Amino acid sequence: MKKVTIIIIAGGSASGKTTVATKIANEILKDESVSHLSMDNYYKNFTDLSFEEKQNLNFDHPNSLDIELICKHLDMLKGGKDVETPIYDFKTHAQSGETVTTKASDVIILDGILSLHIEEIRKRADIKIFIRTDDDIRFIRRLERDIYERNRDLKHVVSQYLKTVRPMYKFFVEPSIDYADIIVPYYEGNSIAVDLIATKIRSLIDKK
Repeated sequence: MKKVTIIIIAGGSASGKTTVATKIANEILKDESVSHLSMDNYYKNFTDLSFEEKQNLNFDHPNSLDIELICKHLDMLKGGKDVETPIYDFKTHAQSGETVTTKASDVIILDGILSLHIEEIRKRADIKIFIRTDDDIRFIRRLERDIYERNRDLKHVVSQYLKTVRPMYKFFVEPSIDYADIIVPYYEGNSIAVDLIATKIRSLIDKK
């Protein structure tokens, strides 16, 4: 039975984690079967709270995530079993109630801001990547995403960034770079950085 390789990708909010994950899957590992999980879909539901109350939650803290379910799904995928991945609705701050099937594959890529910080997730990884993106670039990308894709207003996005996103990045996310096997300096169009990690990832997988 072929060994399953788990790659986790961490970095600040809007740092380009999903972009890099997609490039790895589509360009670097074209000859492997690859499945991609996002920790964004594993936020707890908080069904007892109103939408207004959810607006004030700290979604950048580990307590906001269903870590047990993430680890269970990683273990199932590593054991060759498909999983039903939940779908989170950022417009309502709630689980949609729907799932999508994530197929067991040769390579599993999990991205999330806290994926390197949380030990239970980190210890399941074969390759650990951190995307390092300048703070101003991350803020601009997050601002555009939250306004145009998640129906947030400018005041809320700025307030949330200052109240929780920035301090949690400094406290949890940024220090987790020390656990990374590969650090990628990322900016729009930086194909060189992705190309550089391609050889490293390929060699690590081929050794297994």
